[in-house]
Amino acid sequence: MKITAIDTCVLKVPTPKPMALNYPHHKMVVAEISTDEGVKGLGYSLAFNGGGAEAVHTYLDTRLKPALIGEDPQLVERLWEKMYRVDMGVRKQGIAGYALSALDIGLWDIAGKLAKRPLYKLWGAYSDRVAAYGSGGWNNYSLNDLVAEAEKYAAMGCRHYKMKIHHDDPRENAKRVAAVHKALGASARMMVDVNQRLDVLGNVRQAKLLEEFDLLWYEEPVLADDFDAYEEVSKTIKIPVAAGENHFTRWEFKQLFDRKAVSFAMPDVCRACGFSETLRIGKLAAAHGVQLTPHLIHEISIHVVGALANGFLVEFMDWAPPDLWEDLPQCKDGMFRIPDRPGHGMALARGAIEKYRSR
Repeated sequence: MKITAIDTCVLKVPTPKPMALNYPHHKMVVAEISTDEGVKGLGYSLAFNGGGAEAVHTYLDTRLKPALIGEDPQLVERLWEKMYRVDMGVRKQGIAGYALSALDIGLWDIAGKLAKRPLYKLWGAYSDRVAAYGSGGWNNYSLNDLVAEAEKYAAMGCRHYKMKIHHDDPRENAKRVAAVHKALGASARMMVDVNQRLDVLGNVRQAKLLEEFDLLWYEEPVLADDFDAYEEVSKTIKIPVAAGENHFTRWEFKQLFDRKAVSFAMPDVCRACGFSETLRIGKLAAAHGVQLTPHLIHEISIHVVGALANGFLVEFMDWAPPDLWEDLPQCKDGMFRIPDRPGHGMALARGAIEKYRSR
């Protein structure tokens, strides 16, 4: 079997309110891998708020795509290594990591289709159901928006809800958390996301004001590059730390694990060099007693969480329009049942590319 073509494009997809108050659209870099035996694999990367999508598309098309044409798509590990070593002067993080991720996801989709098995079963399978947490709560939301979104996810059965704490005044962040905490009561436990906005002292002050809410985790407290600061925050505050959406390889996660800087690892399959590296990160996390809670992309991240014993939650951000995907997995009683379709099981809806294509 040989790869004969890789067709790529960028989709610009609008978001619903209240998410649109912060992010009016997201972009997806899509890669469909074709073979000489007619089997195709769908790969994609999600560029939140569209940032960098065109650069990802260009790098995928001009540097990684040529490395795969003519190769056997069944050799996923070998092709991952080949792509990782294209342009050794370009680290496979950021733009290059997104591009590699899209192609690795497409290759695994082919592997699952050839095996006639869903990926989580191909990888060993721990569970066919995965718990989800509701996620959103951006700074431009009104208090009513914030509470309504949290209650929406709770009504779907989600036992956890995550919101942002982006206000310059940590007391205002605490007030917003308190309002959601009061509205949810005992129905759901909360998490907060700093999104790399504070330094060590700022996090110590902010976390102190949130201790009373029994938060499950405190996410991305400092810049992703600052491993020493992660360690200091984790050892100082009383709330478990989560991180990983902006860490791209097992070696970056090893830095966090060796420092005991995180209790929850959050690789993003569309950033962390695809399924291949995300699985490696998940297994490395298990060796350090860290739970795996992938960032976004719940529709395919469910396969990773369902395959690993330390898989904990997927992040459920209900934003996709109904005409983007065919048969998007549904959250019922706070859980996603992993589809039994071969591969990752996702397909773009008929007409989605024509409607949303921007490049």
